Amino acid sequence: MKTTKLMLVLATVTVTAVSCGSKKGTTEEKTPKVLVLYYSQTGNTKAVAGEIARLLNADMEEIVAVEPYDGDFQATIGRCMKEREQGVLPKIRPLKSDLSQYDIVFLGYPVWFGTYAPPVATLLDSVDLGGKKVVPFCTFGSGGLESSVKELQAKQPEAELLPGYGVRAARMAAMPKEVEQFLMAGGFIEGEYVQPEAFPEQHLVSAEESAVFDAAVDGYPMLHAKAIAVASRSIPEGVEYLFTAVDLPREDSKMPPAGEIQVYVTVANGEPPVFTKVVR
Repeated sequence: MKTTKLMLVLATVTVTAVSCGSKKGTTEEKTPKVLVLYYSQTGNTKAVAGEIARLLNADMEEIVAVEPYDGDFQATIGRCMKEREQGVLPKIRPLKSDLSQYDIVFLGYPVWFGTYAPPVATLLDSVDLGGKKVVPFCTFGSGGLESSVKELQAKQPEAELLPGYGVRAARMAAMPKEVEQFLMAGGFIEGEYVQPEAFPEQHLVSAEESAVFDAAVDGYPMLHAKAIAVASRSIPEGVEYLFTAVDLPREDSKMPPAGEIQVYVTVANGEPPVFTKVVR
């Protein structure tokens, strides 16, 4: 197991003690207490939560809906849409963990309709994360980390949100390594982390770059788009592209196109292109 590095500035609780009759104080560092709190339906988010908790040796608890979303994909979407239309949230079981005892909360969820799943919305309406460091993590079909984090910050404005992690359900095999790198980048565990260089300015896509984009999104029914601009950068395992694309209408969807979207694509050495997330 990697050595935890929670004594960094980002996660250090400092206690100053002044002894009687002395002007000198002593400062000691207290290792912050970490909770990995998550909701999962298919098991993907649970897997991410487990990996984070394992690497941090942290406490972990599942958010449980009183009436589980135990149907298939269409049944879940149908119920979620009905709840959204009616303005109701599902009931959840009381947490066993005392949130007041934790300094850092890793909060995990699947993304539904561009934001955290309803049981997490119920939780956020019933707790106060003010003064805590909150690290979001999520699983999704195409994207939703950025949009869900915006709603999370609006719901808990007094919490200190740290950079989050998201992974497509189709890329769960890459998750353990990515989670390790994510925790290294945040200073939570020790290890060698190479900060990627910034993307350069985008340029109009070439035929070759357009082919990379098309190959990456091919076969994913919820993404129908045309690349118009791109930038690329080197990463340890190959090349990462940031495409600007135009969302095109789909015959099977009642939702209007999202306009311009950002699509991240990775081409690992010797591997076919794969998109890692969409930012709408």
